[in-house]
Amino acid sequence: MNRGMLSRAGEAATEDPIMNRTTKPDRFSRGTRGFTLIELLSVVAIILVIAALAIPNLLKAKMRMNEASAVSSLRTISSSELVYSIVYGAGFTDGLAKLSGNGVVVNPNNAGLIDTILAGGTKSGYVFTFTVLSTDPSGQVQAYCVNADPLVPSSSGERHFYVDQTSVIRFNDSASAGSGDMPIH
Repeated sequence: MNRGMLSRAGEAATEDPIMNRTTKPDRFSRGTRGFTLIELLSVVAIILVIAALAIPNLLKAKMRMNEASAVSSLRTISSSELVYSIVYGAGFTDGLAKLSGNGVVVNPNNAGLIDTILAGGTKSGYVFTFTVLSTDPSGQVQAYCVNADPLVPSSSGERHFYVDQTSVIRFNDSASAGSGDMPIH
């Protein structure tokens, strides 16, 4: 037998005279060591770099999702106002609370057309502000607008949205949107 043989790991193989065979050192024996500190720090650094690249994209995706939810909520409010006006023949509501309801008793003060979260004025990182623009001589609302502004600008959303009785949703990138801003396509 050749005493100078090397195993795959580069360690010297030994002869077993009783079994008449060559044995290789066990890499999980007491004499071997685990990962070095440099190896562990390298892995942690790689994970931190990947996280640093992924987190801003995740935050932007969340803002876009909040913006899409705000636009959808404005569409729901606008459609609900139209349904309310047709069903009750009393113009539009004077606030989001009348569009909401418990679903048991439906009437002009409890229409059940939007969910209670949206009627509360805050949903998916946006604040919804309902404003009556004009009323007729009998007090029925003839024109309204709803603004949707980010709860925390540049964190929960970047764009501001607006809708009125025309059902055209408009946006502004830097300030609260109004009737003169660009419509969403």
